[in-house]
Amino acid sequence: MDERIKNVKMLTDNPFLNMYEMDAVKRSGDTFKYYFASRGRGEEMKIYTHENHPEGVVVYGVYGENHDKIVLVRQFRYPINDYIYEFPAGLVEKGEDPQMTGVREFKEETGLDFTLYTGGNSVYRRPFYTTVGLTDESVEPVFGFASGMPDKSYQEDTEDIKTVIADRDEVRRILREEKVAMKCALLLMQFLRAEEGNPFGFLEL
Repeated sequence: MDERIKNVKMLTDNPFLNMYEMDAVKRSGDTFKYYFASRGRGEEMKIYTHENHPEGVVVYGVYGENHDKIVLVRQFRYPINDYIYEFPAGLVEKGEDPQMTGVREFKEETGLDFTLYTGGNSVYRRPFYTTVGLTDESVEPVFGFASGMPDKSYQEDTEDIKTVIADRDEVRRILREEKVAMKCALLLMQFLRAEEGNPFGFLEL
């Protein structure tokens, strides 16, 4: 482990996410307390392994015969005590690969069916870190085509989610006026620039 990190201590013991404290070393050599969250435990944590495996996925699904709409969720999030626009997302379960997780989570959150898009440059479908000042979590994007009608019956009792199928005008309004998660906002900007008839052209760059 890097000499700038000392004495990592687990502060909570929860099923899916925990808080940790470390003694971090400043450039001056003095130490200070640094706090972060992780879904990992013990030696499997990225602070030790440096392996970037995805804990979760974010699912980018285009909709409609012309692929000119995008599937979003408007979800109540407890930390902000409000609703926010996001893409369907979720945690990778044991035995799943991220693509399997994407199909499952998309169905659970929206009720829609999801067909994977496997073209384009695979470098854009690797795990990317989310908020590294707060957590070591990384998320892998999953891309594909959505079909069917929204159905809330697959959602868990703790979830308050509305499926939104948005065209480009509605996406522009959402970006201007609504609370939007950063991952969602950046991908919506890609959606707005996508070529007609080639919704995943940005994956070929």
